[in-house]
Amino acid sequence: MSKQPKPPPSFATLVQAYFTDYLPKQRALSPQTIASYRDAFTLFLGFAEGRLGRPATTIVMADVTPELIIAFLDHLEHERHNSVRSRNVRLAALRSFLKFAAHRDVASLQVIQRALGVPSKRFERPMLGYLSREEMLAVIGSEDGTWTSQRDHVLLLLLYNTGARVSEITAVKVG
Repeated sequence: MSKQPKPPPSFATLVQAYFTDYLPKQRALSPQTIASYRDAFTLFLGFAEGRLGRPATTIVMADVTPELIIAFLDHLEHERHNSVRSRNVRLAALRSFLKFAAHRDVASLQVIQRALGVPSKRFERPMLGYLSREEMLAVIGSEDGTWTSQRDHVLLLLLYNTGARVSEITAVKVG
């Protein structure tokens, strides 16, 4: 008597195992990260329902194509007016799920591999500014004669003039 091969898990089963077992127990992610991934999935499933024309409960792994993912990411940027960073965070959540699904649903590896090929979008990182000497002197100000005011004034001057980090200043031993 030969054993029948076990059928691959459904998309819904994979999503449930991902959120109830993998993220909180195996990866030990913070509740905030899990909530962020959950929000990404909620948006993705809502978009997929509209795009595929059927309820999210009927979605299968074969439906999660690069074209669907790219359309979802474009929807986030153009219709929801999300920044490129937010778009990439949602994509990271989908990728994490796809990597998890690849280990559980070997029959869908080709579909998953194609979907994992969707690249993150590059963006310009803003240049960090700095305070001019006049602005820094305005922040430092002048002490009003109290001990705490003199202490704060000296600490700010020391930070500004040495370029030291706060942790380095707090580690200074008076001797």
